[in-house]
Amino acid sequence: MSILAQFAIGLVFGLGLILAGMSDPAKVLNFLDLAAIPDGGWDPSLAFVMAGAIAVTFTGYRWVLRREAPLFDTRFHLPEARRLEPRLWQGPAIFGIGWGLAGFCPGPALTALTTGGAPAWIFLAAMFAGMAAARGLAARR
Repeated sequence: MSILAQFAIGLVFGLGLILAGMSDPAKVLNFLDLAAIPDGGWDPSLAFVMAGAIAVTFTGYRWVLRREAPLFDTRFHLPEARRLEPRLWQGPAIFGIGWGLAGFCPGPALTALTTGGAPAWIFLAAMFAGMAAARGLAARR
C-alpha cells in the first residue's frame, strides 16, 4: 500500500509541476530575471505557485506532526543537527546557480522529459554526473 500511496503522491506532484509551468525552463527563467521588471518581461506567476506550496507545506507539517508516527513508518525522521555546516548552504547555492542557468530543477526536469526535448535530457545527464561526482568526492574524504 505504501508504494501505491507514494506513486499517487508523486503523480499529483508531477502534474502540479506541469500545470504550474515549472517544467518550462523559459517560464522559470522569466521568473528569475528580476532585471526584466522595469520593461515588463518579468513573469511573477511562479511566486504564486511557491506561495501556494509554502502554505500547503506549512499546514501539512502542522497537521501531520500532531500524530505520534507517520502512516507508513514507525517514527518521524526529522533533522536533528542544529549547526549550519558548509555543506548545508553550499548545496543549495549550487542548486540555485544551476536552476538559474538552466531553468530546470530535478522534479520539473523529470516531468519535462516527455515534452522538454533535448534540454531536459542534457540537464538530467549533467545532474546525474554531478551527483556521481559529489558521491565520489564524499567517498574520498
